[in-house]
Amino acid sequence: MKLITEENISKITIYIFIIIMSTMIFMISYFYVKNTYEDFDIQMDKHIDEQYNNQKIILKNKIDIIIDIIRYNSTKNNINASELKKDTIRLLNNISFQENKSNYYFVYDIKKFEGGDDFAVFIVNPNRLDLVGKLISTNYKDINGKKFRESFLKGIRENGEAYSQYMYKKPNSIEKKLKLSYHKLYKPWNWVISVGIYIDDIEKEIALNRELLQKRVKKQVVQNILLFLLFLSIAIVISILVSQKIDEVLKDYQNRVKSKSMALKELNETLEKRVLDEIEKNREHEQLLVQKSRFIALGEMISNIAHQWRQPLSELSSILMYIKFKYNMEQLDSDTMNKKSKEAETVIDYMSHTIDDFRNFFMPKKEKEIFNLRSAMDSIMTIISSALSNNKIYITICIDNNIQLNTYINEFEQVILNIITNAKDVLLENKVEKPWIKVYTDENINNIIIYIEDNGGGIKLKAKNKIFDPYFTTKKDSEGTGIGLYMSKTIVDKNMNGKLRVSNSEYGARFEISIPK
Repeated sequence: MKLITEENISKITIYIFIIIMSTMIFMISYFYVKNTYEDFDIQMDKHIDEQYNNQKIILKNKIDIIIDIIRYNSTKNNINASELKKDTIRLLNNISFQENKSNYYFVYDIKKFEGGDDFAVFIVNPNRLDLVGKLISTNYKDINGKKFRESFLKGIRENGEAYSQYMYKKPNSIEKKLKLSYHKLYKPWNWVISVGIYIDDIEKEIALNRELLQKRVKKQVVQNILLFLLFLSIAIVISILVSQKIDEVLKDYQNRVKSKSMALKELNETLEKRVLDEIEKNREHEQLLVQKSRFIALGEMISNIAHQWRQPLSELSSILMYIKFKYNMEQLDSDTMNKKSKEAETVIDYMSHTIDDFRNFFMPKKEKEIFNLRSAMDSIMTIISSALSNNKIYITICIDNNIQLNTYINEFEQVILNIITNAKDVLLENKVEKPWIKVYTDENINNIIIYIEDNGGGIKLKAKNKIFDPYFTTKKDSEGTGIGLYMSKTIVDKNMNGKLRVSNSEYGARFEISIPK
């Protein structure tokens, strides 16, 4: 007995469709809910870090305001220094935060910066009036045994400011809670101005935000699940209507088969002529493709030249603006003019070499030459260093001054510059905090190996498998042509008989260029 026949095929189709759609909707819903709550945990961790960092910034800003007030108050010239300090202490005792807040200002008058039992005198402390006017010790420990005064005093000695965490009595309470404080030295009077906030106050705000975010996530999950179910219902209704159309199609099936059979017979009779016509059309199409590929190659070369020229043109503009500025200020002497002229000539020379490099890439006849690797890197850095420094990207080059390479220097510099530029673009696109690029070398019996590594987070697995394919790019908004790394791979592997590879390190992507000795 056949399971599927012409009579029940439409019903079987609708059943299978409903089963597949239901399974898909339930799986999507499950993973959506799972990923949403995982994202919630990630967002909360990020929020907590931001909350603590914001609190540190707030504490620092409050101290800066207080120090500005002290500086302003110290401008009074009608009273002596002792009276001025007393007036400032009175002023600080009258400054407070908003109501129902447990943070407050406190001030140390430092007597011995090296610390000890009598390193300072408390001159302002609304929470511990019993300590005001008394000598205090850095050997004092909180209930956890931490010498927090010794810790923050070390930061004051080294940097003039410090953060510290310790257990301390909360105002209007006998309880001791964990506190985050910021301390800054007012050097003219050897005062350390401090302010703090109790961690449980921060945790209360975080808990409130967590509750609000949980409600929002729950509402979003419910809405999306309802939307998934609505979509499933609509899909089922549509599938029923489609199944009815299938029955109509089957009834007309035999007539259509007969019609196709007649058309096939007619096609066979004229097949030879049609094949010849198609061959001629394909030949014309191939000619168009060859011509188009030439235009694409030319367009890619121009695009890469424009990419390489963008920074030199910016540097050239800066040089001209500097000369114009000096001229307008009547400070343009011959030394400055010569210096800036040489810088402009260097940039223009590089731009000229860029055209030669790209032109030579398509020319088979080239000569190898022996050159110093460190000097080649210095030449590259004259072009790219400004772009890196402007974007606060730190580059480290660890290359022995004695390493020599015997290959095509122009193409080699083009490859290195292209990889460093790509690393810069990735660092900017991912908004990496404290971005860096490292260039270093290694060698074995047969090869010199150059590594270029960044902390941009690495290459995703799918992109990693295609990164050297032509026209493949991970850049957004069509910013990339997808030809740079393909050209670099071709230069190293084919022209230099080397190897260009990429892998993910602990921090980001690491390109490896292996050149035969």
